Amino acid sequence: MTEAKPIIRTALGALALLLSAPLAAQTPDFSAFRSGPVFPDFGDVAPVEGMEALPEDAVFKIAYDVSEKAEDGTVNRRLATPARFTNMHVAAGVPEENISLVVVVHGKALFDLVTDESLAEREMAPNASASMVKAMLAQGIRFVVCGQSAAVYSVGKNDLIEGVELHLSAMTAHALLQQDGYTLNPF
Repeated sequence: MTEAKPIIRTALGALALLLSAPLAAQTPDFSAFRSGPVFPDFGDVAPVEGMEALPEDAVFKIAYDVSEKAEDGTVNRRLATPARFTNMHVAAGVPEENISLVVVVHGKALFDLVTDESLAEREMAPNASASMVKAMLAQGIRFVVCGQSAAVYSVGKNDLIEGVELHLSAMTAHALLQQDGYTLNPF
């Protein structure tokens, strides 16, 4: 009976290697990704050959929900998602004026919308997402901060990047956006 254990272990080990080989071979390839027509400095997208055409009259009203702060010195990739969406759809022929995006931010992610001056007063690292957020604001993408999160972290309206909105709560913002026809994008 003891001789069977090494054989079973060897067989299981070989099976594990065989099953993991295809996963290891699936290394992401981002070589097809290019800068977009609206945000050339971030929000890279890849063309999709053979895709179904988008409706000529497509209109997008989308809300995003972001609660996780980026690591110090890095851009918050979740905040960049609306830029990718914009670049992708404008490149695919959707008029930019047919795209309305709002990013609702709560939890510690609100610090990715705080000015460097305010962060310095708190002895926190500079905001690596600030220039991206400012560019997105300039193109009409809205950023809404949860007032309840702001209260928890003692962040006031004057601490936020100019143009960032402060609302009663993220829950309130999402409810009002939904009433206004916005859908929640889970990505």
